[in-house]
Amino acid sequence: MKRIIGGLVLMLVVVPIVFVGSQAVGTLQTLTRVERERDTWQRPDEILRHLQLSPGNTVVDLGSGAGYFSLKIAPRVAPDGRVFAVDLRRQSLAFLWIRAVLEGHSNLHVVRGGVDNPKLPPGPIDAVLIANTYHELTTPEPILKALFTAMRPGARLVVVDRGPRDGERGPQPAAHHEMRPADAERAITQQRFQPIARDDRFIDRPGEDDVWWLIVFRKP
Repeated sequence: MKRIIGGLVLMLVVVPIVFVGSQAVGTLQTLTRVERERDTWQRPDEILRHLQLSPGNTVVDLGSGAGYFSLKIAPRVAPDGRVFAVDLRRQSLAFLWIRAVLEGHSNLHVVRGGVDNPKLPPGPIDAVLIANTYHELTTPEPILKALFTAMRPGARLVVVDRGPRDGERGPQPAAHHEMRPADAERAITQQRFQPIARDDRFIDRPGEDDVWWLIVFRKP
């Protein structure tokens, strides 16, 4: 009887672990496949070039998700540099942590931020990337203020996001995941960042309803 009970308990413990593990492996494989396709159009090397990364830098990837950019930044600032991947979603950060461990990026740290506080660690920041995330910030002002305070003078902020295909014409786009580059530049400049480069059609994919823009700022 004890053996039967013990076997049942073991099954109740082992089966869920195996199931969760297989689900995680499947998700990791999907992420790899999706990101390989994303590499063909996202222009990640050019985006990272605007950050002017060097070994030893401390970099923030705000809105990191499962780590598309964080995992590319980590080896570029290794061995002494650090990457802080900030996101609101626990599940995304959990998968990013797993991927960082599997790929040996011990300098990559996940941070669960708040809607009005990125919860950055102490110390000067050399570069910040906000990719496909700025339009989702419900309270961008305190986030930008926290970034400005944490960044060293001369540090770069690179913002990449999607805007309407018609550019600056017409009313503010209603789509939740679109923002005009001029509106973003105006808001970020109000927080004392200095714009130094802008490309309103950084990524223009035929057949897509929107285009990606890129703006580079620096902290004076």
